[in-house]
Amino acid sequence: MTKTAAENNQAIASQLSNNLPRLLRELSRDFDRRICEGLSARGHIDIRTSHSTVLGNLGMGDVRVTELARHSQMTQQAMGKILRDLERLDYIKRSIDDSDKRAKEIQLTERGRVLAQDSLEVVDQTCDHYASKVGAQQLEDLEHNLRSAVQQLHLHNLPASWTDP
Repeated sequence: MTKTAAENNQAIASQLSNNLPRLLRELSRDFDRRICEGLSARGHIDIRTSHSTVLGNLGMGDVRVTELARHSQMTQQAMGKILRDLERLDYIKRSIDDSDKRAKEIQLTERGRVLAQDSLEVVDQTCDHYASKVGAQQLEDLEHNLRSAVQQLHLHNLPASWTDP
């Protein structure tokens, strides 16, 4: 039986909107939204999802703008804009690198360390919510499978600690 043009269009639309990249984006967006809502409820009302590109790559030590930009896959200029915003909000501080006066090191402030701790707790709450909906084992399997895919695909833009089991 031959499909009509409308049926072909519907099939194409379904394939374009119901695929792995779309599913990953939907999960990521929901996760980001829940994190921002949770942080806002804890008093971090000025945190936006764009800030996660810095905070997710910063860690607890000193890091340079070039490293952050590389790990975030963005230009140094775009990273600089986000850093200025976070510095204005007193979540980070930038200082001259003693070993290279042209470079700046980025560190969390006390407020930034509180945000980091709150973020960990909100991530745990979000994961608990997902586990209650899809099952703890299914969520654990999803994370394991994604981590394995990242390793096998050699996605080198991720910090090594992200790919450790």
